[in-house]
Amino acid sequence: MSNAIIKETEPNGDTRVATISIVVVAFNSRTEVERTLPAAVAELRPGDELIVVDNASDDGTPGTVADVAPDARLLQMDRNVGFAAAVNAGARAATGNLLIFLNPDARPLPGFGEAIRRPLLRKEGWSAWMGLVACDHGRFVNSLGNAVHFTGIAWAGGHGQPLPADLEPDEVTAASGACLAVRAPVWREVGGFPEDFFLYHEDIDLSLRLRLAGLRVGIEPAAAVDHDYEFGSSHHKWRWLERNRWAVLIRVYPAPLLALIAPALVLTELALIPVAIAGGWGRQKLAAAGDLIRWLPRLLAERRDIQSRRKISTVAFARWLTPDLDSPFIGNFARSAPIRGGLRAYWKAVLFVLNRLDP
Repeated sequence: MSNAIIKETEPNGDTRVATISIVVVAFNSRTEVERTLPAAVAELRPGDELIVVDNASDDGTPGTVADVAPDARLLQMDRNVGFAAAVNAGARAATGNLLIFLNPDARPLPGFGEAIRRPLLRKEGWSAWMGLVACDHGRFVNSLGNAVHFTGIAWAGGHGQPLPADLEPDEVTAASGACLAVRAPVWREVGGFPEDFFLYHEDIDLSLRLRLAGLRVGIEPAAAVDHDYEFGSSHHKWRWLERNRWAVLIRVYPAPLLALIAPALVLTELALIPVAIAGGWGRQKLAAAGDLIRWLPRLLAERRDIQSRRKISTVAFARWLTPDLDSPFIGNFARSAPIRGGLRAYWKAVLFVLNRLDP
């Protein structure tokens, strides 16, 4: 790894060394942190720090952190507060001018520390960016950026594809929370992750809020991590996914866009009911609806604040969304040619109207 000192240029022309704070949230992650933390420590420079937030693990995770990364700062929560709240706690304790959030099973590959700082020097003006999230020992893609369907369904872009050798830095719709870098002043300005999300979609929410505010989100593929990824999770996953998808729609989508996609949202809900029942997560879908009803007054208040910060047109925001359901985890029917064609035609009409309402 190069020993060059990377400096960040301030708006007044001053420069300062780009220090990073890597924040890892752990919950019963003893095996994962044993693999990830030594690799993260190897990428640190003087002035950098590693912060581990432990969500009340009972598998010996704190002891493993002390063994494999004795210089790490360990924040121990008194209960499992979820990923979003734990990240926020770690960020509040951080001193670096670049915050990097890593999943406990996302092991940095050699050169990560230098590469993740590079966007600070380039002229793109990114406010947040992700590293390349690989899987299967760095041979395949886990995420090249999260894609977001206009109904709020989101997934890891490029998942399962062979790892390309010629990727260049580029913008993405939404950065993956598995390996997410955010300028510290930007993080503080936007208020971090929505803590009530607990888990899932917090990276989508943050990325879309940044886009709404006219800020930019990218990927630095030279900063790679090997993510030990599995789609399956706890039985709560579908509840969190559905609840948080709707929370993003309510909080972040501009009103003209919500009005125009309302028919599609209704049809999506009707389609998901039998899918949820057949898939064994009908109760989770119902619980997600109950959560949203309880949350609605707060979500509407948060919406007013978020929309007051909007700096781009509705159509400019909408162009970052996709009509295609391209995730390998979505059923074949939703990805069939007739459905794809219908969604594309609908979305084209939405963009046409938005371009005249709010160009």
